Amino acid sequence: MSSVETIKPHAVCVPFPAQGHVTPLMQLAKLLHYRGFHITFVNTEFNHRRFIRSRGTDAVHGLPDFCFETIPDGLPPSDRDATQDVPPLCDSTRKNCLVPFLELLGKLNSQVPPVTCVVSDGITGFGVRAAEALGIPAVQLWTASACGFMGYLQYSELSKRGIVPFEDESYLIDGSLETPLDWVPGMSNMRLRDIPSFIRTTDPNDIMFDFLGSEAQNCLKSQVIAFNTFDELEHEVLEAIAPKSPPVYTIGPLSLLSRHLPKTKFKSLSSSLWKEDFDCIKWLNGKAENSVVYVNYGSITVMSEEHLKEFAWGLANSKYAFLWILRSDVVTGLDSAILPEEFYDEIKDRGMITSWCPQDQVLCHPAVGIFLTHCGWNSTVESICAGVPVICWPFFAEQQTNCRYACTTWDIGVEVDRDVKRSNIEVLLKEMMEGDEGKRKREKALEWKKKAKAATDVGGSSYQNFDRFIKEVLLQEK
Repeated sequence: MSSVETIKPHAVCVPFPAQGHVTPLMQLAKLLHYRGFHITFVNTEFNHRRFIRSRGTDAVHGLPDFCFETIPDGLPPSDRDATQDVPPLCDSTRKNCLVPFLELLGKLNSQVPPVTCVVSDGITGFGVRAAEALGIPAVQLWTASACGFMGYLQYSELSKRGIVPFEDESYLIDGSLETPLDWVPGMSNMRLRDIPSFIRTTDPNDIMFDFLGSEAQNCLKSQVIAFNTFDELEHEVLEAIAPKSPPVYTIGPLSLLSRHLPKTKFKSLSSSLWKEDFDCIKWLNGKAENSVVYVNYGSITVMSEEHLKEFAWGLANSKYAFLWILRSDVVTGLDSAILPEEFYDEIKDRGMITSWCPQDQVLCHPAVGIFLTHCGWNSTVESICAGVPVICWPFFAEQQTNCRYACTTWDIGVEVDRDVKRSNIEVLLKEMMEGDEGKRKREKALEWKKKAKAATDVGGSSYQNFDRFIKEVLLQEK
C-alpha cells in the first residue's frame, strides 16, 4: 500500500437501517469519497442481505477504498424483503448497536487507514457515542427536514404542557389536532397536527415518542449537525435552531450536490434496497410533457385495502396517464397489493404500475407533471430539485410537517384528505394538472428548483458549506 493511501482520512458512515436514511447517507459518502476519503459504509446484516437481493453481490463489493461492513440490529433473524417494523427497530438499534459498532471500529482501526471520523445518522446516536469513546470527530447528518427536527425538539415541551400523551382516542376526532401552536421557534402557521406524528399517542411510554424526542435532543449535544437542506428553503427554522445547537452545516440537497460527481465512478454503488425497474423511464419517454401523474408513497408507508382502492379508482377516473410505484407490502398486514381486474382493464393504455424505480430520474423526466407523495424528506427534496409540484398524503413522522410547509410556506402542494376518497383524488389531480392553482404551484416549484440549483452550484451556499464541513469538522483544519 502506498504512503499516500495510508494517510487518507477514513470516514465510517452509519445510517439508520431504513431506505429513507440509507439514501442520503450514501449520497454523502460518495461525495466524501470523491473528496479523497476512504469510506466504510455500515449496513445492518438484514439490509446487507436486501442489497444483495436487489443489486447482486457487486452492490456490496464497493471499490478498493469504499467498503461495506455490517453490524447486527438486535432483532430476530428475518429474510423478508420489506422494511422492518419501525418501533421495534428503533428500540433495538438504540439498545443493541453500540457494542457491535465499537467492535467494528476497533477492527477497522487495526487496518490502514485507521478511522479518522464517524458520520452518523441523526437517529443513530450510538455512532456518536462510539466516536466519543475513541476520541475521534463525529458528525450527525439529520436526514430529514430542519422543520421536522424542530418539531421533534418540541416533544419535551408538549409533555411539560400536559398536551401529550392524550387522555383517550377522542383527540383524533374532537378537533384537538387543529389547535394552533404559536410558540414553536421559527415555525409559523403550525397546528398540533403538523408536529411529527408520534405525538398522537395515549401511551406515556410510547417507543416512538420517546425515541425521536430523545434522539433529536441528543443531536443538540453532538459536536456538529449537518442538514440535507439549503439555507433559503428553511431559513427561519434554521435560524431558530442555531442558538440552541452545536455548529450547523446546511449541505443539501445532497441529491443535487451529487451532480458534481463523475457518473461512471460510482455506477456499482447503489443505495436502493429494492430492485429498481428502469423500464418505467422508457415508458415515460413516450409521453407528452407534463402529462403523467407520478405516485409513490415511499419505502415505509402502509395503508388499508380500502384506501388503496380509493387511490386506484381516483387515478383511473381522472383519465390521466400515471406511473404508480406500488410496493408489495404497502397494504397493512398483507404481502401483496391486489387490485381488481376491472381496474387494470380501465387503465391498460395509460397506467404503469411497478414495485420500485429510480425516483430522481423519474421526477426529472419532462413527462412528469405532478407527484402524489407521502412527503418523506427525500421525496420532498427531490421534487423541489426537479421543479415538480406535489399532492401530499403524509403518513407518519415529520411527513406531516413537510406537508404543511409544502402547502403553505413553499406553496408547491395541496393535501389529500386523510380519509381518502376517489372523488377527492380525481378533483385534486384535475386542479393540479390543468387548473389555475396547479399552474401557480408549478411556477412556484420551478422557482424553488432554481434556488436549490443555485445553492449547490460551485460557489453556492451549500457547496461552500460542504467545503467548510470537510475542512473544519472532518479534517479539523484550522
